[in-house]
Amino acid sequence: MTANVPASGYVGHDASVLFLSREDVDALLDLDRLIDAVAEAMAELSGGRASMPPRTAALVAERDAFLGVMPAFLPGSGVLASKLVAAFPRNARLGVPTHQALIVVFDPATGAPVALMDGEHITAMRTAAGSALATRLLARGDASTLAILGTGVQARAHGLMVTRVRSFASARVAGRDPERAAALAAELSAATGTAFHAAASYEEAVRGADVVCATTHSPEPVLHRRWLGAGTHVTSVGVNVAGREVDAETVRDALVVVESRESTLAPAPVGANDVAWPVRDGLLHPEDVVEIGELVGSVRAGRSSDRQLTLYKSAGVAVQDAAAAGLVLDEARRRGVGTELLL
Repeated sequence: MTANVPASGYVGHDASVLFLSREDVDALLDLDRLIDAVAEAMAELSGGRASMPPRTAALVAERDAFLGVMPAFLPGSGVLASKLVAAFPRNARLGVPTHQALIVVFDPATGAPVALMDGEHITAMRTAAGSALATRLLARGDASTLAILGTGVQARAHGLMVTRVRSFASARVAGRDPERAAALAAELSAATGTAFHAAASYEEAVRGADVVCATTHSPEPVLHRRWLGAGTHVTSVGVNVAGREVDAETVRDALVVVESRESTLAPAPVGANDVAWPVRDGLLHPEDVVEIGELVGSVRAGRSSDRQLTLYKSAGVAVQDAAAAGLVLDEARRRGVGTELLL
C-alpha cells in the first residue's frame, strides 16, 4: 500500500508513520544529490547551526560489537532524525551485514514521528558520500589512480561514489580474500566504467595511487606512510575500538580532516583511534585537525600544494544520516512511495 503522509505525520486523529523498506530506500536515494546534501550538513555542523550530540552506544563486548544511537537536527533542511545502528563486524563471517540500522524521522514542529526507514543502505552510502566530498575538496586535480582497501559493503560504496567526483584512468582493489577482490573489481568496472583491477596486496594497491580509500575493520594498520607518494589523498572509514586502520606516521605527516573534532577525538566507540592516539602521543595538535565542514564553508584552508599528503578520517556522524533520510523522505512523498502504518 502506498500513501502520501502529511508533514505533520497525522491522518485525522490517528498518528501514522510512513514506512520505507530497504528496497524503497535503495530506489529513492539519489547519490549525486547525497554528496551535496552531506556537504551542506557538514557546513551546518561546523558552523554551529546543527544539533548533534555525540553517539551513544551499548557495547556487546563478547561480539566485538555495539548498538549506537545517533540523533541530529538540521535546521537548514528541517530534518530531525535519529538512527539506531547495530555494528557487528563478525557478521562478515556469517554472510550477514556488519552494519544494520533503522532511522526514524520526526516532525521538527511537533516532535511527531513521520517516517521509519531502513538505514543499512543510507549508512553505507552517506559514509561514501563523505569520502567523495573529501576527494572532491582535497585530491589533486590530476589524480588518475584510485586504490580501495577492503572488499565489503564500504569498499563497494566507495567505488561507486568516489568515481562520481573524479575520473580515474585506473583503479585497484585489495583485500584479504583475492577472489572477493577480483569479484568486486569486476562489479565496479561494470558499474562505473572505470577499469578496476584486483591487486595482490594492500601495499601493491597503494603504491603509486593518487587517491586511497581504506574501508576495513582491521585493528592493525592496513596503510603505511612509506607506501604513499607525495600528494596522495587518503580516506579512511574503518573504525575499530581495538586499534586503527592508518599508521601514526601517515597521520603525523598529513593535513588531517575529520567530520567533527569533538566526535573524532572522543574515546571509543564514538571516536577514531587513528586520530585520537597520535594526538594523545603528541604527534598531532588538536587545533591542526580540520573539519570538512570548515572546508565547505571556506573557514579553513585545504590542500596547500600538489605534494601535500591529505587524510580524511571518518568516524560517522548523525547529521549525514539525517541529510540522507531527508532526501529519501522528500522523494518518497513526491513519488507517493511507502506504506502507511498507524501507531
